[in-house]
Amino acid sequence: MADPRSRGRSTVDPADRVQLAEQPVSLRRIGALFAPYRVRIAVVVVLIVASSLVTLANPFLVRAVIDRAIPQQDVPLLVWSVVAMLGITIVGSVFGVLQTWISTDVGQRVMHDLRTRVFAHLGRQSLGFFTRTRGGEVQSRLTNDIGGMQTVVTSTATSIAANVTTVVGTVVAMAALSWRLSLLSLVVLPPAIWLTRRVARMRREITAQRQRTLADMQTQIEESLSIGGIQLAKTLGAGPAMNARFADTSHVLADLEVRSQLSGRWRMATMNMIFAAIPALLYLVAGLPATSGGMTIGTLVAFTGLQGTLFRPLMSLLDVGVSITSSLALFSRIFEYLDLPVDIADPEDPVDISREKTAGAVRFDSVTFRYEGSDRDAVRDVEIDVPAGSSLALVGETGSGKTTLASLVPRLHDATTGTVSIDGVDVRDIALGRLAELVGVVSQETYLLHASIRDNLRHARPDATDAEIETAARAAQVHDLIASLPDGYDTVVGARGHRFSGGEKQRLALARTLLRDPRILVLDEATSALDNDTERAVQAAIDTASRGRTTITVAHRLSTIRDADQIVVLEHGTVAERGTHDELVAAGGRYAALLDSASASHGPADALGVAV
Repeated sequence: MADPRSRGRSTVDPADRVQLAEQPVSLRRIGALFAPYRVRIAVVVVLIVASSLVTLANPFLVRAVIDRAIPQQDVPLLVWSVVAMLGITIVGSVFGVLQTWISTDVGQRVMHDLRTRVFAHLGRQSLGFFTRTRGGEVQSRLTNDIGGMQTVVTSTATSIAANVTTVVGTVVAMAALSWRLSLLSLVVLPPAIWLTRRVARMRREITAQRQRTLADMQTQIEESLSIGGIQLAKTLGAGPAMNARFADTSHVLADLEVRSQLSGRWRMATMNMIFAAIPALLYLVAGLPATSGGMTIGTLVAFTGLQGTLFRPLMSLLDVGVSITSSLALFSRIFEYLDLPVDIADPEDPVDISREKTAGAVRFDSVTFRYEGSDRDAVRDVEIDVPAGSSLALVGETGSGKTTLASLVPRLHDATTGTVSIDGVDVRDIALGRLAELVGVVSQETYLLHASIRDNLRHARPDATDAEIETAARAAQVHDLIASLPDGYDTVVGARGHRFSGGEKQRLALARTLLRDPRILVLDEATSALDNDTERAVQAAIDTASRGRTTITVAHRLSTIRDADQIVVLEHGTVAERGTHDELVAAGGRYAALLDSASASHGPADALGVAV
């Protein structure tokens, strides 16, 4: 059982030891993964043992041919020996194909089961998990670590079984052929193995450096030649420095490649010398009258052939401890993700609430929320009633808790204390799938898939018809733009929608959300990154989409919330004041201060379009 990264290593990776110390692995749990395929695995083991044992008959056939069939002109014995040799080769090859087919199939099935389980489990994790975890680490667990499962079944496990059978069978056969030559082999093999392992260790150290340098180069390519990286390099004039950095890494990699190839040749040269020296010593012992013991030429040839097959499997078995440790570490990393607790899970007994019968009234009742690891509350003791079909605007300075409070409605986070309810039902008592039907979210960061516009919109509702997609696009006031494109709804949006402007992407995101026809719309600074003209176009689409829905807007510009039924000003996570625009301006409190500050920065003429 081995991680692909462990191939060729003769020492345990310290990282694997640390992983196993922090996250021990139960062999019973590993066995449970393969339990559904126990019959197939048993067949593989039988095929391996049978294949290894059958091939051991070849040396005895060779001895019979050399010592009896050829000298005595025994044609029947010669023919049957040759036929048996060919039969052994055919049977061994067929067994090998069957073993590879069955073991690969089992490995792929286990890998598929694990991959889908981990993917689904990670999809249930809260946003907090993804903020704490590097995206590359998640991808590595799903691809590299789980991909290593294939090696566990089809390579290392089968290799161990084959090598054990080969070594045991070969030693027995060697002893049966000549106990004198067997004793000589036992004396010669240990120093030969030591020398080979030492040369191999030197090559592995160089290869490890090469892999690290190659990883650095791949990172540079990914960062520098992405859309964002190229744009950053061009705007900062960092192209020459970027090229020089890449050239330095490439030069180091080229040097390591030369050293790796040279050390590889030294390893091959060492093994070739060993393979040549051992038979030579065997011939010497067999040829000396004092040590030959009447050995026949057929016995010598057969023994030399057997002894040559012993070296490689024996070397592999000496590294089995490293392979097992590396594989256990691989399982540990996979199980670590599977064992992650789900912070935001479906309720055990969800309340039956349908979209058609939901009015959309939202209530924040004594809501407090604190992020994991933080020493203060993001929002504290918030009490807000949002009647069905009305609009609520949340304003305040950066860090005041606006986005956090809005994120509690679709359960992107769960309140630490207090409740957030829809029509009197705690959102934690609503099935997550049903909650996603009731609450639609459009955020400042618009994420579009690298697919067609139609597929991007249908991502929200896979069963949506083309007519329903077009209706949602019209409601978001983006249909005319789509229709003007050469490929219409089949236009590929590009990586992260880069070919569209910010306002166009926002309207596409709005159309995608409207396709689900949610009763509640959460707009998290959906127009904050847009210029005034684009903002007006998007806001017009939002105004149209908001009719008949309960709308909660995290406000960035006053122009987006001036007509809100209720404006709540947050300060350090608490409600500082609330009311309509006119009421709050007349009160001369925190809202008026924010308005005055924005007006002073941007000018009175733009007072209704400035950031708050």
